[in-house]
Amino acid sequence: MTRTARRMFELLEPICLVTFFATECDEELAALGHRGYWDGYFASRAAPLGRVPAEVVHAAFYSFAEGEAARHIPRAWEKIPPEASLAARERGSAASLRRILGDEMAGSPGLLRAADLTTKAATSAPTEGRVMYAGMRTLEVPGDPVARLWHSATMLREHRGDGHVAALVGARIGGTEAHVLSAIAMGIHPPESFGRIHHLPQERLAAVMNGLRERGIVDVDGRFTDAGRALRQSVEDLTDDLAAAPYEALSPAELDELIAVLEPITAKLAAAGSK
Repeated sequence: MTRTARRMFELLEPICLVTFFATECDEELAALGHRGYWDGYFASRAAPLGRVPAEVVHAAFYSFAEGEAARHIPRAWEKIPPEASLAARERGSAASLRRILGDEMAGSPGLLRAADLTTKAATSAPTEGRVMYAGMRTLEVPGDPVARLWHSATMLREHRGDGHVAALVGARIGGTEAHVLSAIAMGIHPPESFGRIHHLPQERLAAVMNGLRERGIVDVDGRFTDAGRALRQSVEDLTDDLAAAPYEALSPAELDELIAVLEPITAKLAAAGSK
């Protein structure tokens, strides 16, 4: 099931990424009155948690630097109800999928079956310890197959993300540190130039890098040591293990079928860069 979880992540991630890479979601959120990308991002992604304080959003999202959530929450909800941002996110994401996939694939029996099986998996796992996943489980599953596929894939992404946070906490890797390790794994050098963290104060980034060096995770040049490479792999392996539970709801035949019907969908999205 751990291998299955990794394969499903590879297949479902391009579906989820239209929310962040394609234009339709941004346009829907901007039309509501959100002042920029990050207002819409925080408002719509955090909305399933309810009107919680910024500190709770910061804890649940984990990977953002101190104070970043507070720049958007609760301000982004003051004039725009969270429910409206949620609906805009779904509309925009589904519209992106339809555009990229085309009418034939978007209306195909294969996509309908993918939506049904993905939803079966996504609505089956325990919610304990899964804050973001539990929030999404409270939402109504869309009836439209394209929207349902996006919704359920995103639910599984949040389930996996909750497990990834647990793995990072267990490894004593904070959110900014996690971005540094991801940057190194992607070949970005220096890792401080990674787009998710390059805007942070230089003193903060220097402290993070020094801490990773002191622990023997990165070397003086900002690249993985053997120990750092092993640590990152252990986090990824545990993330896969913790992400397996939803797929236990599917029979071996259903898993094989789901992989088969998702492969052409994912291939088309990946070819377009999910945008």
